[in-house]
Amino acid sequence: MNGVLDLGRYPAEQLNRILASVPVQDLWGVAGRTTKRLATMDIHTAKELRDADAKWIRKRFSVVMERTVLELRGIKCIELELQPPAAKDQLIFSRSFAKKLTEPGDMAQVLSIYAQSVSARLRSQGSVAGHLSAWASTGWADEGTVAHTAHVAVPLPTPSDDPITLTKAARALLPELFPVPGIRYARAGVVLTDLRAANGVQALPLFQPEFEGRGVGQAIDAINRKLGGQAVGVGLAGMKTPPGWEMKRAMLSKRCTTHWDELPVAVA
Repeated sequence: MNGVLDLGRYPAEQLNRILASVPVQDLWGVAGRTTKRLATMDIHTAKELRDADAKWIRKRFSVVMERTVLELRGIKCIELELQPPAAKDQLIFSRSFAKKLTEPGDMAQVLSIYAQSVSARLRSQGSVAGHLSAWASTGWADEGTVAHTAHVAVPLPTPSDDPITLTKAARALLPELFPVPGIRYARAGVVLTDLRAANGVQALPLFQPEFEGRGVGQAIDAINRKLGGQAVGVGLAGMKTPPGWEMKRAMLSKRCTTHWDELPVAVA
């Protein structure tokens, strides 16, 4: 195939033989449980799935399975995107913690890391933000904590993508945390709204924040692209030792399409 599969290149009879030789479980999106359900309908091969009634398949399974049937017939269901997707009008970075946080210092580091992570997303789509919101809450099922949710909304003096400016804004949440003893926070998040194109906003130097225009964010992005995510940061987000509260990812699937060190290994 030379890396490209074009079913339209085969005569109908040869295509029927090819699809008849492909087990239905080898198709993308057909998992083990779906395979068993298809087997009860006497559908065992890609050809038998192709020849099934598409509307009936949708009713018994889903619209995704219906699209699989149509695509096996050579009917295009998803248009190829020739233009890059439009910039998002809201960016969110939120996570649950691996352990409950009870210290203001840990929450300060959370807000620093989250604000700088969402600022990197902001720069990657070429936008600046005019408004930042930050929040933190306890776990709804945690019986060992006083229930509490803190939230703060910060309008920025001038739209910005600067990690220092956004981190300072996110830290406005700190005075709202731990109003009473016994609080254990389980999750937090930073939200950027009022987004606009960076090249369409240019404030006068008199009104620019202290670090605006110095390229701090771009420098951090360049280093992290070269050395790996979170290789460097500003303030508490730049600590070398990973925080113990980060979300656990022991069951994370291998990122073999984006990380060299996670490529699958084949043994001859």
